[in-house]
Amino acid sequence: MALSGLEIYKLLPKTNCKECGFPTCLAFAMKLAQKQAELSACPYVSEQAKEALAAAAAPPIRLVTIGEGEHKVEVGNETVLFRHEKTFYHPPGIFLRLKDTDDVAARAGPALAYSVERVGMTLDLNGVAVENASGSPETFAACVQKVRSLSSKPLILMSNDVKALRTALAVEGGKRPLLYAATPENWEAMAALAKETGLPLAIRDGDLDGLAALTEKLKAAGVEDLVLDPGRRDLLETLHVLTHLRRLALRKNFRPLGYPVITFPGEGASDPLDEMVVAAEHVAKYAGLIVLDHFSPSLLYPLLTLRLNLYTDPQKPIQVSPGLYEIGSPGDKSPLLVTTNFSLTYFTVAGEVEGSGVPSWLLIADSEGMSVLTAWAAGKFDAEKIAKTVKEYDAASRLAHRKLVIPGYVSSLLGELEDELPGWEILVGPREAVDLPNYLKNVWRP
Repeated sequence: MALSGLEIYKLLPKTNCKECGFPTCLAFAMKLAQKQAELSACPYVSEQAKEALAAAAAPPIRLVTIGEGEHKVEVGNETVLFRHEKTFYHPPGIFLRLKDTDDVAARAGPALAYSVERVGMTLDLNGVAVENASGSPETFAACVQKVRSLSSKPLILMSNDVKALRTALAVEGGKRPLLYAATPENWEAMAALAKETGLPLAIRDGDLDGLAALTEKLKAAGVEDLVLDPGRRDLLETLHVLTHLRRLALRKNFRPLGYPVITFPGEGASDPLDEMVVAAEHVAKYAGLIVLDHFSPSLLYPLLTLRLNLYTDPQKPIQVSPGLYEIGSPGDKSPLLVTTNFSLTYFTVAGEVEGSGVPSWLLIADSEGMSVLTAWAAGKFDAEKIAKTVKEYDAASRLAHRKLVIPGYVSSLLGELEDELPGWEILVGPREAVDLPNYLKNVWRP
């Protein structure tokens, strides 16, 4: 039975030492109750309390880390079935499968080099899954070494042969790869390797009862960081099974299946487009690691964008820092435009201004991440806010003129702004960002 935050608090030392990363023991207890923290973070909890809290405080889906440093991928530790209930925390890692018989430079090089910027964030592939298709430990290790020479991103080492995995680990570089996969036939040898190396281990079984039995055996053998492969590849089957696994972990608190899931959408799809459709389903429902068999920028970009959209807090819009930004190399006669700090608004406006070729100053007001019309309707982007932002970032000191261009959608603020900013001329710009180049080239005059 799950304990409340107050019930958990009673079992904690109540020292408020902050060593767990939270300001008070009560705050830590509340996070434990919400399955967003682990009891091991408290250095002073008693053995009696550990025993009482072990089952109640453990996250329903274990957090598993693959890779190290800036490229590490953390999956699991989700607390809700649906994003709108709260939020999703750990985006699924997206990997490209490479067979050790493939041309590494031709297959992995372009995929690892691919990146694109969206709303100020860099979207790219998380790593490579190297498969021992040759059956040779030496060929497998040579392929892993070549991939590692291209990138320090996380690897998934795919082989049922423990000897091949050991040979590959000797040249992998010690960057915490995922071992794939333990099965009912080889789990003892795989468990020994995972325990010895301290690496996460994937387990594969097409039967959920068998999968649960395997996790219990591996836990008893001392392997805690596990990733599940339920062995389903069909679009409908994976939807059913992954949803069932999530419900068992969150609703039933069924510990043997409370681990992140790895999927292979290319194995159930006939062509790259079908694979991306399956992968999109897995991003939403509920993969932790997704291994693709094909790479194409035109197909990967929508998948990365979908992941970004789903794994942002629905109660907190993506936003940029308020301030005065330079677009190009503006001077004292360059235009000054103002807009909100909603990321999509900022990058859309900045992109159009940059594309116009007219160096400009872009003033960003703190609208709590709302778009222009939404912020205006909520009273977060009004004349007082805009005037305060102009003064706060001392925009006047950068200009020989006193002209401010406001978005066309808030043209009604013109009169109020003239009152708030005496001596300034308030100009109404276009409603849509796409019309900014024409405005800056043909309408704006210093």
